[in-house]
Amino acid sequence: MLLKTTIQGLATAVKGLTLTVRHLFSARKSREQLDIKQADYFDKQDGVTTVQFPNEKMPIPEVARYQLDVEIDDCIVCDLCAKACPVDCITIEAIKSPEAIGKTSDGSVKRLYAAEFDIDMAKCMYCGLCTVVCPTECITMTDQYDRVTTNLADLTYTFAEMSEAEIKQRKEEWTRFQAEKEAAKKK
Repeated sequence: MLLKTTIQGLATAVKGLTLTVRHLFSARKSREQLDIKQADYFDKQDGVTTVQFPNEKMPIPEVARYQLDVEIDDCIVCDLCAKACPVDCITIEAIKSPEAIGKTSDGSVKRLYAAEFDIDMAKCMYCGLCTVVCPTECITMTDQYDRVTTNLADLTYTFAEMSEAEIKQRKEEWTRFQAEKEAAKKK
């Protein structure tokens, strides 16, 4: 019984070493990058599969969901992205304007200022719902996936470009406009 167990143990060790040595010699060359759509994708599995990041990067699919980006000049501050977000990682504060303040690249009229437009990527679950509901397509998923930090606060990205003085000024403009409107109604 002891002899049989010893022989089985040695046979298992030899099998493991054989597999390790075979892998060691086949790993001397790098595996070529293939498109997953190719018919022989799974047949060509020889070579090292480790990607030497950051010198080498894996090809990213076109429909990949990674880092969010906002083109704030195209944003009409409609708040649909924040409402669609299931984890509330988008924070938007809008300030109304008495008149149109410009147009986006697709011709939509802008009537709101973005006092605050923050995205907390630490909370984001990369579902892409915010990009789907955006009427001006100003919020998009980029191919950036390698933003690393040890501080979670660094993962909150601010896209609004208004200073505190501008925010105060725009709020005062709107308050003044509302007061003038109310005074005109009373006359």
